[in-house]
Amino acid sequence: MSGPPVKRSLTLRGHRTSVSLEAPFWDAFRRIAEADGKAVNALAAEIDAEREVSTGLASAIRVYVLERTQRGIAEGQRSRS
Repeated sequence: MSGPPVKRSLTLRGHRTSVSLEAPFWDAFRRIAEADGKAVNALAAEIDAEREVSTGLASAIRVYVLERTQRGIAEGQRSRS
């Protein structure tokens, strides 16, 4: 399994906050930000701005990573067809 969540500090629109994610989510999140040419803080701020108030930031990041990963898998399947 991935182990316990790892807490990291992020700066969103000038304010510090902590987010706890499992290491594989942090790794994937960093790779996505890098692929998009964005800093992790900038991508987190975008996700934060788009999430529903009742959804925590960590959950919103996990869902974002999952959706991006699924999109990549789907694109890979289409290119092999």
